[in-house]
Amino acid sequence: MKHTIFAVVLAVGLAGTALAAKPSLPEGVMKPKLNHKALDAMGWKLSSQAYTFRAMSVMETLDTLQAIGIRYVEFYPGQRLSPDNPKPFDHNATPEMIKQVQEKLKATGIKAVNYGVVGLDANEANARKVFDFAKTMKLMTVVSEPPEDAMPMLERLCKEYKINLAIHNHPLPSHYALPETVLAAAKGLSKRVGSCADTGHWYRSGRDPVQGLQQMKGRIISLHLKDLNADKRDVPWGKGTLNAKGMLDELKNQGWKGVISIEYESTTGAELIDNVAKCCQFLSDYASTIKN
Repeated sequence: MKHTIFAVVLAVGLAGTALAAKPSLPEGVMKPKLNHKALDAMGWKLSSQAYTFRAMSVMETLDTLQAIGIRYVEFYPGQRLSPDNPKPFDHNATPEMIKQVQEKLKATGIKAVNYGVVGLDANEANARKVFDFAKTMKLMTVVSEPPEDAMPMLERLCKEYKINLAIHNHPLPSHYALPETVLAAAKGLSKRVGSCADTGHWYRSGRDPVQGLQQMKGRIISLHLKDLNADKRDVPWGKGTLNAKGMLDELKNQGWKGVISIEYESTTGAELIDNVAKCCQFLSDYASTIKN
């Protein structure tokens, strides 16, 4: 009887250990050696836009980021909650869903920082629902592409909630495709209103990303940092045509601090995770060379 009880206890203990085990990377993917101290000294928060892992659920995405070593995440509206729950996690999520994600963030040691790209317009009640969600999740920034006539109201909410609004740029013919349009929308507004600079989309719109960052100086709140190959497909930072080091040099020279999110719009599976890991290593290596 004692042996039976011991066997049951052992089995339960092993099962619990297995459930608590940290997720691992796919075979062949090297875990990056991240110098978080150097990144912190730069004031750069290395994040991933959850859209990168849209084939996964929120819970699986957080496990993957933990395995890579990424400590920040930018959520987007619509990703399914978990393998067992296909309901989308967004600003319409139930309190129970929000609690599950908050508990998962705590368990993985990951901090949610941004949310978007989410639709906002001049409807204040709808906008408040997004900002209430951001406040509940303790986010820094809401990322959107709102019409310009909504900006005064949204700026007021930014001040009230103490949450930033970063205007994202999709490629042409999107209204905010180029830096000058974003600058025009933010003109005269609080510094809580600025740009979520998507360097890949600038390139797709015919604008040099380094020049874009120069134009946006003082208004960059966060980035969707991308490097693209000749076919304009996502590749690891430093392996494409966008001058990734030049972009980081410009951010450093501006004394910029904030969230740098990895976002992939192509590539899946182990190759995707490997590319994300290489982006992390590139940024960490760069930060490690800077003497503060």
